[in-house]
Parts: sequence; C-alpha cells; structure tokens
Amino acid sequence: MIMDGSTRMDLLPFADAHAVMVVGWPTSASEVVMWCGRKEFPVSAQTITDWQRDDDVQAHVLVEDEKVVGYGELWFDAEEDEVELARIIVAPGNRGKGLGRVLVRELLAQALGAGYSDVFMRVHPDNETALRCYRGAGFVPVGADLAESWNAAQPVNYVWLQRDAEAPGS
Repeated sequence: MIMDGSTRMDLLPFADAHAVMVVGWPTSASEVVMWCGRKEFPVSAQTITDWQRDDDVQAHVLVEDEKVVGYGELWFDAEEDEVELARIIVAPGNRGKGLGRVLVRELLAQALGAGYSDVFMRVHPDNETALRCYRGAGFVPVGADLAESWNAAQPVNYVWLQRDAEAPGS
C-alpha cells in the first residue's frame, strides 16, 4: 500500500479484466505509438491480455481508492540480469497529478525487490511528458554508445534511461 496524503494507492497484479479499461486510455493513434509502439488504434483488449502470455512479463495496475488509474509492465531478462519497465500509461482523467511517477517508483521497487539492480526504460523521443516523469522518478539517460547499439534494431531512436543508483531512494 502506498499512502499519499489521504489517498490510498496499491500496485496490484494485472488481471485480464483490466484490459478492457486500459484499451480506452490512449486517446489517439500517435499516443498508442508512444505508449507501446503499435500502429493499431485503438489497441484491442486481446492484444493487452496477449502481452501477459510471456513468462518474462509481469504487468501491474496502480489503484487509487479502488479505481484503476495506471498500468505498467516489468520485462525480466534473467540472462542479462536486468529489468525493463515498459508500456506505462495513466488514465487520461488522472494525468498531471504525479501518478505516473508513483507508478514508475512502485514498478522500480518491484524490480529491486526481485533482486535486479539494473533497471532500464525506453521512451519514444517525442514523449516529453513521459521523459520528465521518468527523470523525476530517478531515471537518467544511458550512455550514447549503449543507446545507439540498443536502437540499431528498433523502429525509432528511443531515449534509453536507467535507474540512477545515486538518486535518493534508489
């Protein structure tokens, strides 16, 4: 449980029933691209539930006072001993309230609690709001050489971020 003033928030495991809600959160085709890199709009509930079929993916929802307000995934890579935070989105009516930062910090806590200290994120280069959020949650850009090598197989040159181990609370 996360307490923020008088508000109660919980990070809970994703259930297939949450997909119906999450599919309505991206408000445009361009937002879908920035959120999950897909070209379809809207994204289907089946697509979101299918993402959960990968054993290395753990999806979570952020619940505020019993209302689902955020969604995000942890992509575990045991071979590389790292985790990527992915497909993070906050419900449109709840944006701009710091919930994205809460969600990212809670997902980071899950990754660290699972024993992973190398935690990364990729962000669409046009998603300035997300970049501000993630930097505020304790993430910093990876080195240019590493970003270049990771972007070689990507559809766009993502901004790659990593957990700042020097940041307070990391």
